[in-house]
Amino acid sequence: MIRVHHLENSRSQRVLWLLEELGLPYEVKRYARDPKSLLAPPELRRVHPLGKSPLIEDEGRVIAETGAIVEYLVEKAGDRLGPPPHRDAALRYRHFLHYAEGSLMPPLFAMLVVNRLGLLGRPARGPLRRMFAVHLDWLEGELAARAWFAGEDFTAADVMMSFPLEISCQRAGLDGSRPNLMDWLERIHARPAYGRALERGGAYAYA
Repeated sequence: MIRVHHLENSRSQRVLWLLEELGLPYEVKRYARDPKSLLAPPELRRVHPLGKSPLIEDEGRVIAETGAIVEYLVEKAGDRLGPPPHRDAALRYRHFLHYAEGSLMPPLFAMLVVNRLGLLGRPARGPLRRMFAVHLDWLEGELAARAWFAGEDFTAADVMMSFPLEISCQRAGLDGSRPNLMDWLERIHARPAYGRALERGGAYAYA
């Protein structure tokens, strides 16, 4: 059985959600963040030297990095929720699968650091928000053209996009002024598998 090393309020919630969508059996080992630093506990280094979450264990393997885990699970499930058959949709699927971590998460992390700097971080807040708004405007337009990020069907690319867009509501100004993105968030939150993953993973601040 797949074991998920799950850190609270983290990217690993997406892994639980995908497992529920795919119907793959799994167990959860939960980890709490340090209450002061909010970092992952040192126990995770016993599973993988980097001590980061998510991690999964399956068939004697330890697999790290959310995107790699998603690709592994999709393949294990016979490519369900994987790339659509149409070439353009398949390219969009791959793009958003990697865009979520490669392009969206770095500025969101920068905003987190800047906000923690208090007055020292104030000069950087406006430029970061404006830079990130370009991403949000583009994504709003993408969802005006189709129901889901890859095409007309829900895929694992939508799972990958969930975490940065959920954080964007709290940290980067995503609100009702971008109705297509907000509608997409409402639709993913309404999926039964999403609800089951929350039950398995525990409290999740970004849902």
